[in-house]
Amino acid sequence: MLTDRQNKILKIIIERYIKDPVPVGSKVISKILNCSSATVRNEMGELEKLGLLEKTHTSSGRIPSSSGYRYYVDNLMELKKMNAEDMLKLQRVFQNGQLALSDVITKSLQVISDITNYTTVILGSKSHENLLKHVEVIPIDEENMTVIIVTDKGHVEHKNIRLQDVSLDEIQKTVALINNLISGTPIDEINEKLEFQIKPIIGNYVRQHEQLYNVFYQVFNDFTNQEVSIMGRHKMLDQPEFSSNIDKIKNVYTKLEDNEILSKIEEDNDNNIRIYIGNENNIDSDVTIIKTKYKSGNEEGTIAIIGPKRMQYDRVMGMLEYMKENIER
Repeated sequence: MLTDRQNKILKIIIERYIKDPVPVGSKVISKILNCSSATVRNEMGELEKLGLLEKTHTSSGRIPSSSGYRYYVDNLMELKKMNAEDMLKLQRVFQNGQLALSDVITKSLQVISDITNYTTVILGSKSHENLLKHVEVIPIDEENMTVIIVTDKGHVEHKNIRLQDVSLDEIQKTVALINNLISGTPIDEINEKLEFQIKPIIGNYVRQHEQLYNVFYQVFNDFTNQEVSIMGRHKMLDQPEFSSNIDKIKNVYTKLEDNEILSKIEEDNDNNIRIYIGNENNIDSDVTIIKTKYKSGNEEGTIAIIGPKRMQYDRVMGMLEYMKENIER
């Protein structure tokens, strides 16, 4: 159990280090608390013995440890309401009646990524209300083209494909067949419709039917089973903790590219906002993940914000609470 003064010192060090990643010395704290530097140094030494602070080799000041951040989050952090500027940016997204919920979530997390400079993730997001409106194909060259999938909610998805020795005429016939037979199908039922309605008859219309069916099946499979969407992946690399360490940059970026690793973020079953600091997560010891689950009608998933351990915890918690409330409203 920490004393009142130790709590104040730890809180000052963590909040100053979050704003500016420079070790905090006793002189700074002694002025704030109006006590001697020697007294503060003794208390800092005790906090270091308890594993809540760490001493760097380049300064006499201290920085928070993972345990220090955990103690701060559990005992010292004061939750703050979102500031007006942040709230206004998110309100503009949530009040856009033309967007499907899945797009609202994506755009909101993009906004959060931009204003915090952290990485944001959506996991397991599925919408059963989106219906396939139509499919288009735009040729890039003789073998490469872009497939565009449009839903009735205005969601648009692009996918580049490669087809060898297939004429544009056959591709257009396949697209027409798909649009005529499965337009209006809920996106989570598309693969079943392809299997039982398109596959048995596609050979009657196009010569390269096997290659065409397999390619379009994979396109729709990727679209209907998107499990991970990530915004601002590169922003983690701008943080001082990583920008000067090439090995750490490679490790973090590799894990942020690995959907299998990211998908494990959603494994908890409760709906509370959870914080995973340092070794509590599977990304990196200098990373924090804050996440929560959401459910609205038939759509559910997990949203997460990934940043350095010296994350603005109170600000991020406020943003996630705001998002969760508006999604589930």
